[in-house]
Amino acid sequence: MSLAALDRSPETVVAPLLVMRGITKTFDRTRALQGADFELREGEIHGLLGANGAGKSTLSKVISGHHAFDEGEMVYRGREIRLRGTRDALNIGIAIVMQETSLVPDLTVLENIFLPELGRPGRLNYGALRQRGEEILESLGQQDSLPFDWEVRRLSSAQKQLVEIAKALGVRAKLVIFDEPTASLSPGEVERLFDVMARLRDSGHGLVFVSHRLEEVFAITDRVTVLREGRTVMNARPTADLSQAELIRAMVGSELGAIYARNEETPEIGGAIALEVRHISALPVVRDVSFSVRKGEILGLGGLVGAGRSETAEAIFGLRPRTGGEVLLGGKPLKGNSPKTAIRAGLGFVAEDRRTQNIVPDLSVKENLLIAHLGAHRGFFCGYGARTKRVDELLAKLGLPGDRLLDASMLNFSGGMQQKIIIARWLLLEPSVLILDEPTKGVDIGTRASIYAMLRDIAAEGVAVVVISSDFEELLGLSDRVVVVSDGRSIADLPSAMLDEEKLTLLAAPRTSMARNTALLNDLTREHGGAGFWALIENDSLICLNAVVNDPALDPGFRAGEARRLSETRLPTALARREGTFVAEASGGRTTLVVPMTSPRGHDLGWVGITLREGGTLPAPEAIKTRIDTMAATL
Repeated sequence: MSLAALDRSPETVVAPLLVMRGITKTFDRTRALQGADFELREGEIHGLLGANGAGKSTLSKVISGHHAFDEGEMVYRGREIRLRGTRDALNIGIAIVMQETSLVPDLTVLENIFLPELGRPGRLNYGALRQRGEEILESLGQQDSLPFDWEVRRLSSAQKQLVEIAKALGVRAKLVIFDEPTASLSPGEVERLFDVMARLRDSGHGLVFVSHRLEEVFAITDRVTVLREGRTVMNARPTADLSQAELIRAMVGSELGAIYARNEETPEIGGAIALEVRHISALPVVRDVSFSVRKGEILGLGGLVGAGRSETAEAIFGLRPRTGGEVLLGGKPLKGNSPKTAIRAGLGFVAEDRRTQNIVPDLSVKENLLIAHLGAHRGFFCGYGARTKRVDELLAKLGLPGDRLLDASMLNFSGGMQQKIIIARWLLLEPSVLILDEPTKGVDIGTRASIYAMLRDIAAEGVAVVVISSDFEELLGLSDRVVVVSDGRSIADLPSAMLDEEKLTLLAAPRTSMARNTALLNDLTREHGGAGFWALIENDSLICLNAVVNDPALDPGFRAGEARRLSETRLPTALARREGTFVAEASGGRTTLVVPMTSPRGHDLGWVGITLREGGTLPAPEAIKTRIDTMAATL
């Protein structure tokens, strides 16, 4: 993230773009804002933070005209205003980029960017709109990122976010609110978004950045405001003056400690295999995924957005037809593509989209809690009585008073509490395996910590837990082991202790993005014979990202996705020395050149090696290094 936090000029006194004082907003009997204050300057990115239910979204929607405030004062560009709707906001240059994009999937990119223009009388000049669209993308440094003629439904999550930003600039917005914009983006896509945001800041826009990910807040924001229970508890503090602990304390009102801390009493993982997935496919997205998870283990499914992780979970649970492979639960085949069969066999699944896949808004909390029970229960009557004691236990764990069970709608609760109730729904059935897809998406740091503790507790009770997360820090902090999925295939299975975010990002890169690397390794091994590889090397261990073997006798002793101690490979001397010259091994008749690879931005991309027969004519190391540097410049 640090690349996006570009060198910023010393702070100068700038007239506020927006000032809000004493803002209150009430919905029925719920007071969402209770005298909130907020200030935004031109040319800054201002973080708006708080726990779930703190009032961040309400304040954002007041600024963007979705809600009218009850009391208070709102001053924009020196003039007091009171917005009557979103069109009023757009007309004066205020726009919001929502977490769930508001694009029209059947319209083209160009039509979505200039959607407000479609409602104006007269004929549209598509040539002029295209020219304006190109100017907008050029100002964002994204000239080649969006095909204007594509329908929006064909775009990735990152591209849709870019369309939303371009749409805001299409109405010449001066103030842009980003509401959880990174929730569905991969680390690389987040970097590109932050580059765009930095360009907007440098061109004089005022940006409001709403996020639960504190590392992002420190990476991109200039100042921070924190809300708690509808009130401003930290007002426009420079981010550089804050520590993470101080920010968490302001958000939740107390210290959290290490949110990924493991329970020292948790037994060593060595139980029987609870879930085994063998070469399953669910074409066209899932092609060949295999992994296993033991009782008491937390397994992470890592990968970039679109890699096929969620689709794999859906295929296991029976929501997506499997076209190949098999799933074993407790050693027994899980037959059929039926969620009911999976539930009755002891499998639970928390899907990614809380609103559309998990909750029924018109049902009470108790009814939402017991929905999965209906799927597992056999018989004419509902059999709720058998679950009463367990419901009481789970409510105590959630910190939810028993009388709230009868609340008429789940929408009366914050997103974090909704998520905990959804998880409790499956714990009520005491599953042997629980799969969770993005379990902390859109929830605050305090709720995340309680969800992590809940998952560790159920793992300690012997439940096998599978977690899918786009937050690589979360995935590594929570999981005991990580299986990496790329382009619908499982390509690595490694202990989380061996990985960090950079290594996981390189492993998760789409296989198509390795085409140049593979082509270079193929060329080198064809020209000179032998074998080539790309690996991450740290201390006495190695993780292989890619390998090409032209001469089986010179196999290096590792494959793509495998981890090895250097001493366990067939190239221990060359890998340990990494001298930039050919180094011969004590036995095996082989000599190896190992060269560092660095990205144009200076990132360490690991090491590329070529192993040849000892005694033959060897290529010049500098020539090989030049070819590797040329290839690295294209990654």
